[in-house]
Amino acid sequence: MSSVGVPRHVACVMDGNGRWAALRSRPRTDGHRAAEAAVIDVIEAARGAGVQWLSLYAFSTENWSRPGGEVDFLMRLVRGTLRRHAPVLHARGIRCRFLGVAYPRIPPGLARDIADLMELTGGNRRMTLTVAFDHGGRRDIVEAARSLIRGRVRAEDVTEASFARYLPYPDTPDVDLVIRTSGEQRISNFMLWQVAYAEWIFPSVLWPDFRAAHFWECLDTYRRRQRRFGGVPAPAALERGHR
Repeated sequence: MSSVGVPRHVACVMDGNGRWAALRSRPRTDGHRAAEAAVIDVIEAARGAGVQWLSLYAFSTENWSRPGGEVDFLMRLVRGTLRRHAPVLHARGIRCRFLGVAYPRIPPGLARDIADLMELTGGNRRMTLTVAFDHGGRRDIVEAARSLIRGRVRAEDVTEASFARYLPYPDTPDVDLVIRTSGEQRISNFMLWQVAYAEWIFPSVLWPDFRAAHFWECLDTYRRRQRRFGGVPAPAALERGHR
């Protein structure tokens, strides 16, 4: 068990863009476009709060099944967002990574911009921003298992620690807090290994309306929790809970 302060690693499932647009009788693409402001606000809020690792779920392996026009729009939107904000992210000392990118499936121009941003910011250490893009938690685990087999690792040598070294970006710490907006309560195949003991918060606000104040409120909720990791609360904690 441990008391909590500022979470080291926060992950956000950015949910609600389509519903945001539908409530305004606007196309879904308008919801995706409106989400950019929330992304930038949350990055700044996390950096200011002292969060060291921030992961954002931008596009899943399942999202390829969406209508082609929407997928094409998202690819253009992501590329434009990277180009607009790359200089500021670098100036803020933020290292940018992309988790799950399958380059053959994304437009070549976007692939180049992703590679350029990672190279530009690779030496930064103020905060690590991981964008889960064409990401699937199950796929990451399957690929790690395949790497173990190809490496002829003996079964008796496989531990949680050794297995984790075969996952993408093995230096990434476990997620402490997951925030999923829009009130939906699903994991959605997101960083399945890393969120095993994360605290979850489900604010009802839709992602395009999510701002720094909402993020800080989630951090305050997290601070009031006691992380047990399968244990039981200490007597003092139980006593405080009944006051």
